[in-house]
Amino acid sequence: MRTLDQILEVKGHAVLTAPPDATVYDSLALLAEHEVGALLVLDAGQPVGLFSERDYARKVILKGLSSRDVLVRDIMASPVISVDAALAVDKALGIMTERRIRHLPVLDGQGQLTGIVSIGDLVKDIIDEQQFTIDQLQQYIYS
Repeated sequence: MRTLDQILEVKGHAVLTAPPDATVYDSLALLAEHEVGALLVLDAGQPVGLFSERDYARKVILKGLSSRDVLVRDIMASPVISVDAALAVDKALGIMTERRIRHLPVLDGQGQLTGIVSIGDLVKDIIDEQQFTIDQLQQYIYS
C-alpha cells in the first residue's frame, strides 16, 4: 500500500489557503477557480480550520445566510484533523471514514504542511493499484 507522501508526489504539494476573515463568497470563488472542494484556513501561517463546499451548503445556504456577509472563521471545520505523510492510504481512508471528512491536510516528518489529499485522491490511487495488480496477473496467466 502506498503512502500519502507518494500520492502527493504525483498530485503535487500545492495547498489552497485563505485567512479566517475571508468571506465565504471569496473563498467559494477561489474553490471554483481552482476546481477543488476545500481549502485550508491559515492564521499567521498556522492551520486553524478547513473550509469546504459542504460547510457552505450546510452552514450558509440552508440557514438562509449570505455568503458575502459570513466569514470563513464562522463556519470552518475546526480543529484541523491532519495526518503524517508516511501514513498508508488505507489508514488515511479509515480516518476519513471514521471522522466523516473528505479532506486531510498532510504533514511531513517535521510537522510542516506538505499537501492535502481528498477522499477522491485516495480512492483513485486504490483503483489504480488494483488495476495494476489485475494487469500483472493477466500477463502472468497469458504468458
